[in-house]
Amino acid sequence: MPDMLVKLYGLPHRSAQMKKIERLGIQVRRPNPWEKAALLDWVREHFGSTWPAECETAFAANPPSCFIAVQNDSLIGFACHDCTRRNFFGPTGVAEKARGKGVGLAMLLSCLYAMRDDGYAYAIIGGVGPAEYYSKTVDATLIEGSSPGIYDFGLLRKER
Repeated sequence: MPDMLVKLYGLPHRSAQMKKIERLGIQVRRPNPWEKAALLDWVREHFGSTWPAECETAFAANPPSCFIAVQNDSLIGFACHDCTRRNFFGPTGVAEKARGKGVGLAMLLSCLYAMRDDGYAYAIIGGVGPAEYYSKTVDATLIEGSSPGIYDFGLLRKER
């Protein structure tokens, strides 16, 4: 899966997206330090064993370099940045029951705006699956020759 590049100085406004999910009772915010264990467990349960390690890296920063989506005191999504590598967006995921409501886009924009505020002009979305989605929502472009990129799982394959 290739990487994509996003111009952070050309991001769409996020206020309408945030209002949309707030009307659904969904809050996007940074996690508190005491929520780390619950977040990592949730990521492992919904998305497997690889992403929790990347997500844990977010808590090395203060504030954490991730955002969570919460509805009715339940976690329904997460999005990280500067975890896999500096200047990389991801990993990110939304619970199946919450998909299609704009939660992923709200977290994506929250991360990209945070990266812009940290001084980046561009962001890399690593190993994308839904390239059309990122192209449509944040005008991301494919980085030619970027697959498999940094995602060399040779060590993980040897351990199994």
